[in-house]
Amino acid sequence: MKRRAWLGAVAALGACTVAPRQPGGNALRIGVASCADQTKPQPIWDAALQERCGFFVFAGDNVYASDTPFDIARLRKAYADLGAIGNFSRLRNTTPHLAVWDDHDYGANDGGFEFAHKQASKDEFLRFWRVAADDPRRAREGLYHAQTLEHAGRRVQLIALDTRWFRSPLRPTDERGAPGKERYLPDADPAKTMLGEVQWRWLDAQLRAPADVRILVSSVQCVVEGHGFERWGNLARERERLYRLIRETQARGVVVVSGDRHIGGLYREANATLPYPLYEMTSSGVTHPWAAAKEAGPNRIDPLVTAQHYGVIDIDFDARMLALSLRGIDNRALHSHRIAFDELRIA
Repeated sequence: MKRRAWLGAVAALGACTVAPRQPGGNALRIGVASCADQTKPQPIWDAALQERCGFFVFAGDNVYASDTPFDIARLRKAYADLGAIGNFSRLRNTTPHLAVWDDHDYGANDGGFEFAHKQASKDEFLRFWRVAADDPRRAREGLYHAQTLEHAGRRVQLIALDTRWFRSPLRPTDERGAPGKERYLPDADPAKTMLGEVQWRWLDAQLRAPADVRILVSSVQCVVEGHGFERWGNLARERERLYRLIRETQARGVVVVSGDRHIGGLYREANATLPYPLYEMTSSGVTHPWAAAKEAGPNRIDPLVTAQHYGVIDIDFDARMLALSLRGIDNRALHSHRIAFDELRIA
């Protein structure tokens, strides 16, 4: 894919005025990272800069400011401290990008719909991420958003979900800390929602839009099983609804990226509801990964990554392959997995 062509493709995104940088050929490289405490060293951005990604996804917990009680001044300072970090600033200013929040930049640990200060928090998010005055996120509730890269008839769609603003309260565990039940239990209450009806309708429309590959950004883990922390599996009906929606819209090429957990992992889910296997890459360890993390991970492809890391998605249209990779501060691949386009029904 030619650099000039990609420059034209992303010009309408409003994310950055600098040309995207590609690894060569008819390919696109997308970086992914989350869980970056602004008070801690962030060498991972140097490694991410060396990847020369054409696009970057900041998948939530981009700062940490969720102490109780909520303090808008603390959130504003957290963003200021992040913006002052040189290598982060270089990455943000030279690479088109998309950001979404998770609980710690939302403002409430494990928070959802009930958080009273979410509008004030949203205003700070929009300011820091330089969201344009005419961007639809400024005129609606939540921060869900979609962007598309296009070249020679190929479309890569990035769909960022807001799993905080509308989300119903989760069901507390009856055995805190027990493996598989650490904080929350699955809840089949049909009245509870992950996305809210307005966002669900929007997602339906996005999945029906023309695209070859779709990167679905969910700040909390989606297909992942084997633990009792926040995840889509806590609201089982909502996750099943997502799977049905992918099938009913005939959306091909959906891959999930997530954060939140302070670990990295590659996952694959295949069941009767999904039209094809759904892969997920959790990239959640910019500054303080959970070194002692252990969990069952029945649909995990490789062992957990418990060192500082970031994620890379390589989409190669010539080779008809998509690769997911978790990489350390030395740019070495810690885990990677290649997926043929045919498995994701990409034409």
